[in-house]
Amino acid sequence: MQLWRASLVWVLCACGSSSFHGDAGVDASTDAGSDVGFAEAGPRNDFTQPILDTGVPGNAPALFAGTDQSGAGPCLYEPEIGSLFPNNWLRPRFRFQTTQSENLFEIELVVANETSPLFIYTTKSGYVMDKATWATITSFGVGTMHVRVRSALVSNNVLSGGPWKGSEGDMTIAPVGASGSVVYWTTSNGTVLKGFKIGDETVQSVITPTQASTACVGCHTSTPDGLDAALSASNNAGDGSPSFIELRSVDGTASVPSYIGSGASALLARTQQYAPSFSKAHWTTGDRVMLSMFNVNGKSEIAWTDLEATSQAQGTAWDVLARGDTNAAASATFNHAGTTIAYTSASTVGSGMVSDDGRIFTVPYNNRAGGTAAPLTGASDTSSVQFYPVFAADDRYVAFDRVPTGQPNPNGGSVSYNNPNAEVFVVPSAGGTATRLRANDPPSCMSAKSPGVTNSWPKWSPEVKTAGGSSYYFLIFSSTRDPGASGGPQLYVAPMTVDAANNITTYSALYLWNQPEAEKNHTPAWDVFQLPGPN
Repeated sequence: MQLWRASLVWVLCACGSSSFHGDAGVDASTDAGSDVGFAEAGPRNDFTQPILDTGVPGNAPALFAGTDQSGAGPCLYEPEIGSLFPNNWLRPRFRFQTTQSENLFEIELVVANETSPLFIYTTKSGYVMDKATWATITSFGVGTMHVRVRSALVSNNVLSGGPWKGSEGDMTIAPVGASGSVVYWTTSNGTVLKGFKIGDETVQSVITPTQASTACVGCHTSTPDGLDAALSASNNAGDGSPSFIELRSVDGTASVPSYIGSGASALLARTQQYAPSFSKAHWTTGDRVMLSMFNVNGKSEIAWTDLEATSQAQGTAWDVLARGDTNAAASATFNHAGTTIAYTSASTVGSGMVSDDGRIFTVPYNNRAGGTAAPLTGASDTSSVQFYPVFAADDRYVAFDRVPTGQPNPNGGSVSYNNPNAEVFVVPSAGGTATRLRANDPPSCMSAKSPGVTNSWPKWSPEVKTAGGSSYYFLIFSSTRDPGASGGPQLYVAPMTVDAANNITTYSALYLWNQPEAEKNHTPAWDVFQLPGPN
């Protein structure tokens, strides 16, 4: 039992001290994140001259003119081969793992709608493309972009080893952008919520424990208008339990919303409440409802709370949602239409979130009355433990985590908490066959493999965009695959497209290099958070 409680620190409120500090080590200027769109104006010839990074010898192109030598060249792990970039994404950073002591690299990009390849020469792993070049690619190069990386060992501007061929393959520039903002927790001198708008190259502090008048801030979500964050809070800085619910603005003031009634304020202050959730269908005056996990007589239940309530009466100000499921409930999440709730059904649940035998169920909301819960086909089989369900912005799909049944957590504690064997899947919200996301897998040239990199906590972007008959979905998750992060979790994005025939295509993960890599970054929420500052 003590081991289980200790494991709650990370997943629930991430409280406690940390020795991780630092930043991403790249240019921290801010770039606009607008939806660029595809301009048909080709073919073009923008890349007639190579780009020579600082410190690169002027004869670098000639040094790579020879035949590739035997031996492994650089393993490109950022961006990943097979990824799909929204066209308003961070300009790419190129990072490699090497085995030949290389000190010069050639990056070749064959860009759609361009007659000449773009050649980039750099001496470092961590090269960030300049903004003007990335703007050209995302404006005119929508479609497949072929990438090849080579390396060499150079001394006094003379080739002394190589060149060696490394990673090669396709990436794609989408004809749409991604929208919204991400707010996540991180450990750095204590735990705080940080965030950024899509396209930002830096992150900002959003809510600190001091601002929220508590010792710990953790699992959180956006209110449907994006003005406030609802979060699990605790007065125990070393453990996120027991938790109560705080609602605070994300405009930098962390103020309490004016719509919270006196009765609702008292209800939110009750302990053993976790994981708030909302639906935009129930976010108007007279119908401002929050779901949360609430421990009732030792059992985790789904509770609704009227945030405008002036009383604390059960049945009118709050109540437990009827499910007809005798199991405990965890991680309940509203769909956007406000009609259905997905949750984890398990024999026992810790702090509203963690379990050892969970399966995904859905239950009608039915104007606060609930109904009869049913297993979600594709996310409720007994061969796996399934948890952390969340609806896509159009309610068409549910993303969730799963691990095989019968495998204890290598890190100890609950099966669903901080489990390196966790992987992210997607299933139709009406039930069906689950799809394993390609983004679970680190690049094939790396030693890291999945299962084994703790792919966890998926959250969808707040908007599904369509182009050319396909729908574009993006979801964020955390993973420990990053070789520069000392094993700590970092944030990644998993793109997914669905064509007119409902065929799903998933892509390799995108790393967000604006996050401070020396910090442990986890439990992201991607929504319409109205963060301050330009974008």
